[in-house]
Amino acid sequence: MKPALAAIVAATLMLTACDQVSSASDKASVCAEALGLTNLNPNLDPSELAAQAQDKANRLRELANQASDQDLKQNLVTIADSYVALEQRRAAGLSDVNDWVQRNADNLGSLRAACF
Repeated sequence: MKPALAAIVAATLMLTACDQVSSASDKASVCAEALGLTNLNPNLDPSELAAQAQDKANRLRELANQASDQDLKQNLVTIADSYVALEQRRAAGLSDVNDWVQRNADNLGSLRAACF
């Protein structure tokens, strides 16, 4: 192999490796923040719960827009949607949130799988 071609191949491999490291780093930071956002106490005052749920849903959607991994992106959107659903459920005066808690636990399991 000619030296110029070898240099081009080496440079291409280095750029590919750097892109993979950058992508993994980005995914790790998105996952870390997303998993940190997933705690929510459904027994809060309704107005406080609504505000927290909306804030978390908004941030999860922002993280989804940053994610390049499609599975991760979809999991973030699903969890954001679940917080909006909880907010709507509480606003409607429906106090039984057991089904939401179970769905959210399933969603968190899917997020963890997409992250790791």
